[in-house]
Amino acid sequence: MQSRTHTCDELRLSDCGKNVTLVGWYENIRRVSKNLCFLVLRDFYGVTQVVLETEEMIQCLDGVNNESTLQIEGVVRERSSKTDQLATGDIEVVPSHIEVLGKCIYNSLPFEIRQSKNADENVRLKYRYLDLRNPAVKDRILMRSRIVTELRQRMNDLDFVEVTTPILTCSSPEGARDYLVPARNHPGKFYALPQAPQQFKQILMASGFDRYFQIAPCFRDEDARADRSPGEFYQLDMEMAFASQEDVFEIIEKVLPPVFEKYGVFNRASAAPFTRIPYLESLAKYGTDKPDLRIDLIINDVTDCFAKCAFEPFHGSVIKAVVTDGYTETRKETDKMCADVETESGSKAYWFKVDENGNYVGGISKFLVDFKEEVDSLLGLKPGDFVGVTAGTRGAAQKSAGVLRRMLGMKSAGHYDKDCYEFCWIVDFPMYEIGEESGALEFCHNPFSMPQGGMKALESMNPLDILAYQYDLVCNGVELSSGAVRNHDPEIMVKAFDLVGLGEDDVKAKFPAMYNAFCYGAPPHAGIAPGVDRMVMLLAGEESIREIIPFPMNKQAQDIMMGAPAAVEPKQLDDVHIKINIDSKQ
Repeated sequence: MQSRTHTCDELRLSDCGKNVTLVGWYENIRRVSKNLCFLVLRDFYGVTQVVLETEEMIQCLDGVNNESTLQIEGVVRERSSKTDQLATGDIEVVPSHIEVLGKCIYNSLPFEIRQSKNADENVRLKYRYLDLRNPAVKDRILMRSRIVTELRQRMNDLDFVEVTTPILTCSSPEGARDYLVPARNHPGKFYALPQAPQQFKQILMASGFDRYFQIAPCFRDEDARADRSPGEFYQLDMEMAFASQEDVFEIIEKVLPPVFEKYGVFNRASAAPFTRIPYLESLAKYGTDKPDLRIDLIINDVTDCFAKCAFEPFHGSVIKAVVTDGYTETRKETDKMCADVETESGSKAYWFKVDENGNYVGGISKFLVDFKEEVDSLLGLKPGDFVGVTAGTRGAAQKSAGVLRRMLGMKSAGHYDKDCYEFCWIVDFPMYEIGEESGALEFCHNPFSMPQGGMKALESMNPLDILAYQYDLVCNGVELSSGAVRNHDPEIMVKAFDLVGLGEDDVKAKFPAMYNAFCYGAPPHAGIAPGVDRMVMLLAGEESIREIIPFPMNKQAQDIMMGAPAAVEPKQLDDVHIKINIDSKQ
């Protein structure tokens, strides 16, 4: 045990009388008199109380600041005032020798160690080495380690082979910006950090590997969100040869629920098979492709009925309604909820209630009185019901109704089963869509996916009607992963890219290795890659993904502890043939 005989979480009553050596951080001291002090020593494992009963021992700590590291030799004895709040609460150590191993030179700390989670986030990240000393913060990192170990073991037990794929590779269109690395020996050319091991794992399938996985680092130059760390993240990346969508679902449904039940803040998780919801149905019923199925409310289309009323925002709009019978908030609280819906979705929300006599009251009720029987029949309304309404283009109405559904569900008694993990598969994604910026046909989800119907669908159907063998794994309203049955046929691949304006030469140029590998006989294959960071965030019950990453960047993609990104020496730029040209007006 290095320079110690025991850890600070190890000693018990059975150890009384033993001579021991402890090491750790000087957390705090309580001075009772000039010859009696109580010191708390903390290490990675826990804390132990040390009793200083002589002036000589107390003087050993004169001028020594909190968070210095100490070595303490002494005798274990039974504690007179026991506490069951500590594993070592029955004993204390009386020291015979104290040595300062590493001195903290600062009289004050940026924050109290055990209160670090209350500090400003940038201060926490700057002094992350202090933040991680907080047992509550450290425990999240330990939890992450245990979860990753369990995921790895479960994949091994299912005969998956762990293969690490390259970090320096070529730029590939994966949907986000690449991080580029200049190639010193190849002037003007760049490596790219992988947004995902997508091409490598597909090439492994063409190479004869049957089941692959890795805890894969991925790099994307995209903005931070509460559930997304900028820069880098990790995923449980997997691929299976001679496999279908059903095979992938079966593996995930074996691996994840036991992990969620074992490590999660909630001990219930969906059993196999998970609910499957077609993409368009999910948008229609839940207003999102990431539905939180802990909420049992659904969205109703009321366009034909509500468009008849004189309420101007409904004219020419798609209109959606969400009904709940457990909502009892005040008018002020309801107005705030509607404002929150608009802030989050960009579209207004409206409402009305059914009073105890069955009459419509509040909100937009006066516009619906003339159609009351039709509205009652359409929505099955009864006294006490609350109805939230949204309107706009189909996409806008669905999005705002999805936000409204979530907020109403959380505020309505009996409609939100909070303490569980509800998984679902979103399936049947469109293969193509019209790009919002380009106005041209683009891949909707993943360009490497197999279209449902294969070549026949590509040749005979309207591209916007073609579905793909693509699927998302969603848990409690959080997208954990995207996956797909891959397009392993070179002819189908070329045709799929041709529809978005990329010819055979473009495909060969952009994906030369994968395309050529497929030309030598590739198996049908499928895969998925659940995000490890998001999984741990859900399991830990944290609202920010930065709480479960050892050294996260801040929201501006800066590592303020290390000072990254940072300027480099001119010679380093010369070595890689780069000149900096920054517009001073920016």
